[in-house]
Amino acid sequence: MCLFDMLRRRETGGPASVRARLEGAMSRRRLRGWQPPLENINSLVASGGPRLLARSRELVVTNGYAANACEAYAANLVGDGIKPSSLIEDGALRDRVQRLWLAWTDQADADGLTDFYGLQAMIAREMFVAGECFVRIRPRRAEDGLLVPMQLQLLQSEMLPFEKTETAANGNRIRCGIEFDLIGRRVAYHFRRRHPGDSTDRGPVIPNTTRVPAEDVLHIYRPIDAGQIRGLPHVAPAMVRLFLLDQYDDAELDRKKTAAMFAGFITKNAPEEALMGEIEDEGTGIGIASLEPGTLQVLLPGEDIKFSSPADVGGGYEAFQYRTLLAISASLGLPYHLVCQ
Repeated sequence: MCLFDMLRRRETGGPASVRARLEGAMSRRRLRGWQPPLENINSLVASGGPRLLARSRELVVTNGYAANACEAYAANLVGDGIKPSSLIEDGALRDRVQRLWLAWTDQADADGLTDFYGLQAMIAREMFVAGECFVRIRPRRAEDGLLVPMQLQLLQSEMLPFEKTETAANGNRIRCGIEFDLIGRRVAYHFRRRHPGDSTDRGPVIPNTTRVPAEDVLHIYRPIDAGQIRGLPHVAPAMVRLFLLDQYDDAELDRKKTAAMFAGFITKNAPEEALMGEIEDEGTGIGIASLEPGTLQVLLPGEDIKFSSPADVGGGYEAFQYRTLLAISASLGLPYHLVCQ
């Protein structure tokens, strides 16, 4: 071995140092069960996207922590709305443009539910729940009576089918509903005409999807990997913990409720003797003695009473909740007080 090789090995630390840096790639006892999938993120999104979306939407509706986090995320992302500031130097022209802008913001929503700033809040909530939102620019006719003949239509992630991956008639590739040309540019989106989960939207039979040019669509999402074409729910890293914590809280609440129903249990040596004030349950045949405020119950010879003392959750319950909610807050990228208060 030459002197140069010896110096280079000393600089880099040698093979042992390299092995230490690659420890995460080893398959020894501690890491034998760690076998992550090797698929590209687009393959994972295409296969698990619909179920992930359904679980995410249900979680935000039914879980208080998730709902609170969604509102906090939207409030911190856009607040009252991102407002533009004109750079036009001509004062008269700037005032006229500003008045026209304010008039358009009130008519911007194609569904007529809110204004331009309300649309921003809805987009922020969709980013939290679905990880993406589509905004379709809808030109309007002069007879529609709008000051500015253009509106914005929000489309949920489910409106672009994950399963639509094929080759178009013009030779372009369609991946997860998005059409790409031969050099990888987005040229169109193939939206569903009806939401797949809306049973109230029924009508005549029409083609399942419609092709919308890419210049008429804003695809708002935050890619986390290079080449990612669809968004992932912001709540995804915390979904499992939120779901299991909610189940745990429900089970603990039911356990305490059931334990509180029984004040005590009476035992007796002669089962054939009736209890004082006994009421027999017709369904089970088990005698139940009720207690009322101020009751002094005299027990018969051979009878004994044992009061219920259900097991408590213990002193670790609050600490466990706190640590779990801290992990959830870190997964969501939100402070603890915004998630839990």
